[in-house]
Amino acid sequence: MRFEAGTEIAADAERVWAVLVDVERWPEWTASVSRVERGESGPLAVGATAHLTQPKLRPAVWRVTELTEGREFTWASDAPGVRTRGEHLLVPLPDGRTRVELAIDQAGPLAGLIGLLYGGLLRRYLRLEADGLTARAERS
Repeated sequence: MRFEAGTEIAADAERVWAVLVDVERWPEWTASVSRVERGESGPLAVGATAHLTQPKLRPAVWRVTELTEGREFTWASDAPGVRTRGEHLLVPLPDGRTRVELAIDQAGPLAGLIGLLYGGLLRRYLRLEADGLTARAERS
């Protein structure tokens, strides 16, 4: 199951990236996350972990699996029967704006069932994240 959301932000990719990778501050700008605790200090990097608490979902530990500085990061969380990947991609636009593409991809024997039960919620959370990131990155 795959769920996606995108947006264009009136800020350069450097600004958007700075907001995006400061995951501990996500609860300040998206209602889809109520608490984040990093497993390590320092910049977000491959192997870094974060414990996320989200309304209506079980708390989960996310581990960064891919990261291209200033451009994209992917992290994954495992639960019995399903592996969830969260993808965050920034595309700089010629006019100084940034296109952001977010996705949740689920695989495993329970992915279909989880998608049916939680698909609407996951779509709403992606939209909240996209809208919140826009508002935070565009703030002066």
